[in-house]
Amino acid sequence: MQLTTCLRETIFGASQKTSLGWLGIASFGVPEKLGCANLPLNSRQKELCKRKPYLLPSIGEGARLGIQECRSQFRHERWNCMITAAATTAPMGASPLFGYELSSGTKETAFIYAVMAAGLVHSVTRSCSAGNMTECSCDTTLQNGGSASEGWHWGGCSDDVQYGMWFSRKFLDFPIRNTTGKENKVLLAMNLHNNEAGRQAVAKLMSVDCRCHGVSGSCAVKTCWKTMSSFEKIGHLLKDKYENSIQISDKIKRKMRRREKDQRKIPIHKDDLLYVNKSPNYCVEDKKLGIPGTQGRECNRTSEGADGCNLLCCGRGYNTHVVRHVERCECKFIWCCYVRCRRCESMTDVHTCK
Repeated sequence: MQLTTCLRETIFGASQKTSLGWLGIASFGVPEKLGCANLPLNSRQKELCKRKPYLLPSIGEGARLGIQECRSQFRHERWNCMITAAATTAPMGASPLFGYELSSGTKETAFIYAVMAAGLVHSVTRSCSAGNMTECSCDTTLQNGGSASEGWHWGGCSDDVQYGMWFSRKFLDFPIRNTTGKENKVLLAMNLHNNEAGRQAVAKLMSVDCRCHGVSGSCAVKTCWKTMSSFEKIGHLLKDKYENSIQISDKIKRKMRRREKDQRKIPIHKDDLLYVNKSPNYCVEDKKLGIPGTQGRECNRTSEGADGCNLLCCGRGYNTHVVRHVERCECKFIWCCYVRCRRCESMTDVHTCK
């Protein structure tokens, strides 16, 4: 199913556009040609876009990164972060992209917000380091630092993740004061926290790379710089945070609190993922919520993990059918001048959930 320009959701009521409508930009090949007014952005984002139009390619890349990583991390799960035809019938407040999950306040919502905020940090920071923008480049705070006694100094181009985090906050974080209703404020506070948790994941996984200098590679002196980890590694960290996410109370007093009263003295850290509501049953199709269920999903008969037929099929069992593969094999170069191959066939058992 193709994304459309109609990715303008209303998570907190019909009059407010969500900060994640920008995900629709991922469906446009060259978004900067469309102009800010024609993109699926809320009013605050459009204003920022008009002031910084050169960031549009990075915004689109951030959306693509987040969507791709979400699908990769959950490809074997009951909820697999995929667009479904059923999602188009989801109720008010749902997105054609993620369906019910975007506004449900569940663990899945938490991961979506975190991975999208992280994707925007990553893409903007990469663009800065590549020299694609005038107002940011490398991290200048590290210049002329290091340890002479240990034989290294800061150099090269350190990724300016602080700028990426600043822009992500400016572009995505919707002020709580602009919302009404207790439920809206809890959901927004949760989403803002998870946005920040995604950004913190990028900062936490910053690493130091070094290059040696010296006679015959003696490494008498090293030049070092800070660089972001691959987005796949960031995705793995956020998936781990998802598995250990914290359910919070649906009432906010001065701050968010754990739902379980006997755990409320345990602090909530800024890199924790938070959710309000328990996840729905992803085993069975629910057209109203845009949940496709797992019927027909391919599973691994020998695995005991999430992709195993027992778990993925929710105990319903699975069907097995044989798939015939035909491919070229045992290719040889014949002088002169062509390649001769045999035609090989193989049979593979494929298991799908009932």
